[in-house]
Amino acid sequence: MTEEKDHSNPETKKKLFSSVMDIRNQTPSSPLTTTNSTETLSDNSNNDKSSSQTFGCRTLDNKDDVFQYNAWDHVDPGSDHERHAQEMINVQKQTPVPSDTKEQFNNNPNYYWNKFYENNQNRFFKDRKWLKIEFPELYNWREQNDQSNSNAGDCDGKFRVLELGCGAGNAIFPLLQDISDPRLFVHACDFSKTAVDVVKSTIDDIAKQEEDETSGGNINNCEIGIRERCNAFVWDISSPQLPLEHIEPGSIDIILLIFVFSALHPDQWKQTIDNLEMLLKPGGMILFRDYGRHDLAQLRFKKNRYLDENFYARGDGTRVYFFTSQQIEDLFTGKNSSSNTDDVEGVKKFQVLQNAIDRRLLVNRKQKVKMYRVWLQAKFRKPLC
Repeated sequence: MTEEKDHSNPETKKKLFSSVMDIRNQTPSSPLTTTNSTETLSDNSNNDKSSSQTFGCRTLDNKDDVFQYNAWDHVDPGSDHERHAQEMINVQKQTPVPSDTKEQFNNNPNYYWNKFYENNQNRFFKDRKWLKIEFPELYNWREQNDQSNSNAGDCDGKFRVLELGCGAGNAIFPLLQDISDPRLFVHACDFSKTAVDVVKSTIDDIAKQEEDETSGGNINNCEIGIRERCNAFVWDISSPQLPLEHIEPGSIDIILLIFVFSALHPDQWKQTIDNLEMLLKPGGMILFRDYGRHDLAQLRFKKNRYLDENFYARGDGTRVYFFTSQQIEDLFTGKNSSSNTDDVEGVKKFQVLQNAIDRRLLVNRKQKVKMYRVWLQAKFRKPLC
């Protein structure tokens, strides 16, 4: 007796999605530790450690054990390292980016990101499968809304997620793969047209396989396809023009801002946060993760990479800024920042749900070298009124 396929089983569609994602990720990704940290952080503002951790539990209790493993979590680098870091930055300042090149980097940043994605397509960044651990808000809305017997999101029942700086889709596709709930709708934008084209190409691949599976009887015709679940478009998040042809103001439940804010010039922060406030619905959230001050990546920059205070140009021309947790909180809550030269007027007031420093000590056991990574993770909520 032949077993009949269960067309209503969401696992059938999840396997279909997985097959496309497997093909998409056939080429080995470059190791990128900055986007694959999985330790759970505290939900308390200005707290470095979690009181309840699922990941990130390898703490260095005895300094003599430092070379026993390749990585340790929540390691305070200490005052000596901080002094050394500042000395290295002072050296960087002595050989900044030449003025003509600096102007080129700042006036045409999308050129360099287009080049980046032309060269790397979807092969550089790994899929962000850690989202479920660090940002459960992307998932638990289903339970909350089911329990209250109310529709998620707007009156049409949709729960809308917007990823800013979506790149090749390394966050949105794992999310759509994990959640088959038809109420989820994901907007993905990037100011690199090349990146958006990569996302659209993946959507086309998934849609084609959906069509094949439907015609083969493996998926019901009534099931919602990938094209009805997501939308990708080009938009500069620092532009005063909102993407009104794609998104209605005040309609977004969650905004993902993952390693994106650091690519902006400080002069663009105010307008960007203003845009986020206008797109979010009351009670909507921003889920933030980015580079922290004195991260290893900052200290490794050599001559002719320094653009401005804590702001650099990588070798490929893309830019990156390194923040402090207090600076991020001040920007998103509307306070004035007085740290360093980051005296930027606060803009819209958000409630701080989390503002954590994620520290990791990486160890080269053969060469006896210690390297400190610093990332920031925060969650902000737009007030209900």
